[in-house]
Amino acid sequence: MDNYSRLIQNNLDKLYTSLPQDFDQCIQATREKDCFKLDAFGNICVISPDGICFEDVEKSSEDQDPIPGLLVSLYALNASNAGMNLTPLKAFKEFPDSMPYAGAFATHTEQLLVPYVPQIKASIPKIVSNLKGQASPPGTGGDFSFVVHPLPKIALCYIFYEPDDDFPAGVTCLYSKNARQFMPVDGLADVGEYTSRRIIDLVDTP
Repeated sequence: MDNYSRLIQNNLDKLYTSLPQDFDQCIQATREKDCFKLDAFGNICVISPDGICFEDVEKSSEDQDPIPGLLVSLYALNASNAGMNLTPLKAFKEFPDSMPYAGAFATHTEQLLVPYVPQIKASIPKIVSNLKGQASPPGTGGDFSFVVHPLPKIALCYIFYEPDDDFPAGVTCLYSKNARQFMPVDGLADVGEYTSRRIIDLVDTP
């Protein structure tokens, strides 16, 4: 068992030691005995006492990236019966204690998408459908934008600026107002990165 697997299992052990009675409602999941099924990063994810798996990932469990599973375990540990508040949207740097992660967030969540702005624009319906998204709030700005839900109670609003003669392409990622309520701040940074990676996976390449 590698370090990530140990972290996930430790989180699951904590979770199942004192599982909230309304846990399925808190994380917006479907319960089947001791297992909970939810949408996470555009996939069907199953939480069980023995692990976390993604049903439609075309890789063996040994080859799957462990970070999304770790993020789901953190989301589960921070389960709350509070609802998601989308607006006012918040920049990552507005969350307390986010400064140590701000540089990596800009690089791995926002700048990562800059080379793909035209392809993302052409793939908006596919991205929004897969990531349980919606239209961005009125007045969001940018040349185009959308909201996606990598986890049921955490929303990200991506704002895109197309290149022109004076400026290169740009990307801004904002969080739902109370995202920090459902995830530690370092986990929120990783949620941004892995959502951006998922968007790249979904773009229609030439």
